[in-house]
Amino acid sequence: MIIIGEKINGSIPSMAKAIAARDEAWIKDIAKQEADAGADYIDCCASVDEGEVETLKWMIDLIQSVTDTPISVDSPNANVCVEAMKFCNKPGMINSVSGEGDKMDVVFPVIADTKWDVMALLCDDTGIPKTAADRIRVLENIMAKAKEYGIAENRIHIDPLVEMLCTAEDGIAMVVEVMTYIKKNYPKVHISGAISNISFNLPYRKIVNLAFAVLAMNAGMDSAVMDPLNRDLRGAIYATEALLGEDDFCMEYISAFREGIFGPVQQ
Repeated sequence: MIIIGEKINGSIPSMAKAIAARDEAWIKDIAKQEADAGADYIDCCASVDEGEVETLKWMIDLIQSVTDTPISVDSPNANVCVEAMKFCNKPGMINSVSGEGDKMDVVFPVIADTKWDVMALLCDDTGIPKTAADRIRVLENIMAKAKEYGIAENRIHIDPLVEMLCTAEDGIAMVVEVMTYIKKNYPKVHISGAISNISFNLPYRKIVNLAFAVLAMNAGMDSAVMDPLNRDLRGAIYATEALLGEDDFCMEYISAFREGIFGPVQQ
């Protein structure tokens, strides 16, 4: 599983407070914790009304002062993403593009001849599609545009749009249908998404997140925006990889347990 650490995001109240107060120590500490926990990317989202590029530069500099883990530059504004990627010391991920407006035409030519990955959301100018068929339509448009710019499939992380379970009429059946299609037709593409989105407005959210992670991985998810400090979730991921035959003789599971990545907290 490719882990994109979710905790440095201004939409989280505690992080928004730290950003507003310019609390450098807080942000550095979170970045180091995520890196030490094994995050493959550290998501960096300012979520501010003004001065987004400048704020992102400040945050990226703080992250890079304590870790060399690649950064996932996160903004709904494609132009902001392109500006902020210039502050990164190494290729990371653009989070995100979609079928909306000219986002792909802004980002794809900039990253085409680089090693940057990109997150792509399956929505467009019509909004968030309500059916699997419509999300697949958006997917095909994104893949066609990526091919046009020479973006290799293994650099693309498709977010089929994980929505709140409590408002879904068919559980996760529609999202699983989309994931299954991606896995069959674009096996080199990464299937991603924010795991915790599934449990908004539900009690005891972590158990819903765990169940969703297992089911989504079975459908092909191999990349996730998540809390790398969540030991139970990390354990479930290692266990699921072993159950899916992706961990020969359970060696990764055993090693991760011995290293204390999950399981009882070691004193």
